[in-house]
Amino acid sequence: MAGCGIVLGAGASTRLGRPKQALPFGDTTLLGWVVRDLEASTLGRVIVVVGGGAEESSAGLTVSRAEIVSNDAYASGCSSSLQAGLDAAGDCEAVVLVLGDMPGVDAGVVDAVCADWARHRPWAAVTSYRGEPGHPFVFSAAAFPALRALHGDKAVWKVLDREGDRVSRVPIDRPLPLDVDTWDDYQEVCRRFGFAPSRR
Repeated sequence: MAGCGIVLGAGASTRLGRPKQALPFGDTTLLGWVVRDLEASTLGRVIVVVGGGAEESSAGLTVSRAEIVSNDAYASGCSSSLQAGLDAAGDCEAVVLVLGDMPGVDAGVVDAVCADWARHRPWAAVTSYRGEPGHPFVFSAAAFPALRALHGDKAVWKVLDREGDRVSRVPIDRPLPLDVDTWDDYQEVCRRFGFAPSRR
């Protein structure tokens, strides 16, 4: 797919108390795991937006083809990271949004959602995990103006709700992936993958 993946990894990690992106996960970090999976997808480009604790959050991050972009306005909410990602993406037919704290979204899921979008070309597509909506999201270029008008956190969900008739659902037969917001979340996602969590 001639689209661009955007990894939103600039969160301030206020609930966890330290940059969650840099937490050990397998042989890399939480963010590193997500980026590596996206790099293994068929996406033409991969952009990683970092911000909160940028130096620490990207510590240990090794990329093979991803581009790293810094978002100095990360404190204003997730939408600012989306804007930074869109700016870096430039002229592309679609963007795929992936959260930097959700390692359960692998290349297979990304490619399945992208393939469905490429067949039907909707305004946007949302992954449906056994009926539960989740990431990744695919937005066509026609949706970029609406995305650029967003502010704060959770705004993307509001756009998807508002544009419901123009949003397709792509069924994936697996449980909804867990995103890491708290220490308990981190321990649980490590357990699911069979990894030993870092000490607090």
